[in-house]
Amino acid sequence: MSTYRRLLLVVDLTEDSRLIGARAKALALATGAEIELLHVVEFIPVEPLGETLMPSIQIEDEILQRSRQRLSAMALELGVPEAACHVEAGNVKAEIVRVARERSVDLIVIGSRERHGMSILVNFTEDTILHAAPCDVLAVRVGRNAK
Repeated sequence: MSTYRRLLLVVDLTEDSRLIGARAKALALATGAEIELLHVVEFIPVEPLGETLMPSIQIEDEILQRSRQRLSAMALELGVPEAACHVEAGNVKAEIVRVARERSVDLIVIGSRERHGMSILVNFTEDTILHAAPCDVLAVRVGRNAK
């Protein structure tokens, strides 16, 4: 088996992203891989009820711009070049798989939260990615039971 050459680090820009980023960086250093960062913004459709969509579009642009700034800051912390940062808008699951294919990544690194009760029945992002990804997937445990 060859080592990983290109990792896609998927982050939601919460505090847990730091832990996921640290794990991806350690793996990249151990294997000599490059890291690409991805954050996906998923907008919920808004019915304007006859009003103009301009405020919604401005808000979406603002959210995308803030996401780019936060992702750039994280990239700086991890030593990842700006050109390897991607902020996409769309369905989170579909965009992760699309970017992984387009960028020919060997491994997707994503956070995974522990689930209990009825939440076990819900199809979470990491489950979908695991089955749809064109490459290996590393799920980093985050949340209260993360070590």
